[in-house]
Amino acid sequence: MLTDIKIKELEGKIGYTFKNKDLMILALSHSSYVNELAVRNKQCNERIEFLGDAILEMVSSEYLYKTRPQDKEGVMSKQRAALVCEKALSTAARAISLGNYLLLGKGEAANGGSDRDSILADAFEAMIGALYLDGGYEVVKAFVIKHVLESGNGGTFVDYKSRFQEIVQGKTSAKIVYELVGETGPEHDRKFEVVVSLNGVVLGKGVGHNKKSAEQNAAMEAISTTRRKTDWT
Repeated sequence: MLTDIKIKELEGKIGYTFKNKDLMILALSHSSYVNELAVRNKQCNERIEFLGDAILEMVSSEYLYKTRPQDKEGVMSKQRAALVCEKALSTAARAISLGNYLLLGKGEAANGGSDRDSILADAFEAMIGALYLDGGYEVVKAFVIKHVLESGNGGTFVDYKSRFQEIVQGKTSAKIVYELVGETGPEHDRKFEVVVSLNGVVLGKGVGHNKKSAEQNAAMEAISTTRRKTDWT
């Protein structure tokens, strides 16, 4: 059973308070737990995971479409597959200690089910479905962007800041400066705008749901700019 204390703990980790706590409990209910209870009409998380999977694909597709305007459809498909693969989702689940809150049958729990990639990934998708049903699209979009798409857990993550630093080194001794120039949006869907400059010249702008991701996007644009740059004085 999930105590009120545990429910509040998990809500704190995901940054959202459920209006309908039953949706959270459903998302955490593995089939082994439900089968062991043998209660009629008691559902496991498979159906809500199905919903979460579809929402995850929608959010990640929209995110890549808006943040990667230079990429073609095939490239975006590969990026999406890496960002939402089982390994990435199980890593995201571990980051919020989701395994500590799973409702598993005794046998599954004894066999380490709370730390199994497939179970964690499925429960994470189920949580996405629960967030959508309880809070709507904007709430679940902010959650997915923060915990999956901009977390660095996906296989397509590139450290553009380090790559930009490597390009600049040896060509100039000027210091790369990242500056926060704007914040917009409600608290649950905050957007940060960052510019990166060299010798006082802005070379890139980036927007993200946290400062780190905004800096990465600014660096990505700066890389494109500096590749065309010939004068480093």
